[in-house]
Amino acid sequence: MKIDLHSHTCYSDGALTPRELIDRAHNMQLDVLAITDHDTVAALDEARHYQAGLRRPLQIIAGVEISTRWHGFDIHILGLNLDHQEAIFTARLAEQAQRREVRAREMAAKLEKAGVPGIYEQARRLAGQGQLTRTHFARALVKSGQVKDHEDAFRKYLGKDKRAFVKPSWPEIPEAISWIKAAGGNPVLAHPARYDLSAKWLRRLLVEFAAAGGEGMEVTHPQLAPDSKRQLASYAREYGLAASVGSDFHFPGRWTELGKNLSLPEDLVPIWKTWNLAQPQTGKSV
Repeated sequence: MKIDLHSHTCYSDGALTPRELIDRAHNMQLDVLAITDHDTVAALDEARHYQAGLRRPLQIIAGVEISTRWHGFDIHILGLNLDHQEAIFTARLAEQAQRREVRAREMAAKLEKAGVPGIYEQARRLAGQGQLTRTHFARALVKSGQVKDHEDAFRKYLGKDKRAFVKPSWPEIPEAISWIKAAGGNPVLAHPARYDLSAKWLRRLLVEFAAAGGEGMEVTHPQLAPDSKRQLASYAREYGLAASVGSDFHFPGRWTELGKNLSLPEDLVPIWKTWNLAQPQTGKSV
């Protein structure tokens, strides 16, 4: 069984529509896919409706990736296997969407002052009906010739403490965990190796995440070095967290692909153990 529990569509900062994502999941021979857009579940019904008309089976897990704040860091918490239509949960995501919109307009104002006019409208067109994110501003900056690439956009304008950076007002980790659990989901710490934390701070994050009711952590993704993967697996054991796997797929590319290089050590407990899925063989690509 091939499982990928972290992917994005055009409803947040992914490049593919829900239909295109499902088609790619089939091309990559996935059996289970979680759609985890940033602070929105808008893609799920469309994806499931499309999948219902296809012959090849694919189980779509309802998910979300919630942005939180923690000691000055942006930390992302996945909510997996949740009730994405639960009324209170959807209202909370609507609040997150409003926070994103306020932040986007503040970023646009800063970019205007930096000599980049009309950037909000350009970024909004790129986002379409999805959440407006820094990624869309980066794409707009590239498209308008202001910067040479995505990394340059963050280096010059959008990265932390740069000219157009706006500090987000995300909820704290315990609050996001409570949202996920109230919707019947499993809170999972997303890509812990990507936060540029020292070992001491990462351990502190894991302690506080587990103490707040966090249930799992991602231990692998396609670009993760073997040593980092072994270290994350050891943390999962140490802090009693279930293991999750995810590509954090946003678009087809050389380095990231759905279901690519996702495997778990045989002694870790998979986050999907209680999901009524057929259990994959441990120690192999899942």
